[in-house]
Amino acid sequence: MLCEEKERQHKKLCELKHEILLQEREQKLDEALDKQMEVLSPLVPVCEKFKDQYKSFAASLDATTHALPIKNIHIEGDKLTYLGELQKQLTVTQELLTEIMPDYSEESEKTFNVLKDLEEVSQKLDKVIQRSFAEVQNLSSEVSKEVSLHNQNICEENHGLDDVKHWYFN
Repeated sequence: MLCEEKERQHKKLCELKHEILLQEREQKLDEALDKQMEVLSPLVPVCEKFKDQYKSFAASLDATTHALPIKNIHIEGDKLTYLGELQKQLTVTQELLTEIMPDYSEESEKTFNVLKDLEEVSQKLDKVIQRSFAEVQNLSSEVSKEVSLHNQNICEENHGLDDVKHWYFN
């Protein structure tokens, strides 16, 4: 009886551990989902704008396809067949973009904003580095002058002013 009770308690313990693990996993998934929603939610308006712009672009493209020049492009077979096949591929591409873009466009907008901030910071840093570089060059020039004057003074002390003038001006 004790063994059966022990086994039953062990099963119950395993079930409870399993439930705890499932709850922890569910909590992690909820947190990940919340983070994704936070990142992706600002991109919904951007996707809608892109969708509208893409529809406008596609309509404009459809209106002008008959007049598009095809120079220096090798097309095997009939031109109309090629354009029909191209239309099918563009339709597939549009469908794929429609499926994919809502998931990535919000992330792209956030990434774009981060990159814009990074660009501003890098431009500021570039200006600071340029200023610092100019200061280092000026300081280097001043140090060279001082070293040159110091060496000239040592030469004048060791060899006399007349010998030094003779070396520099002859």
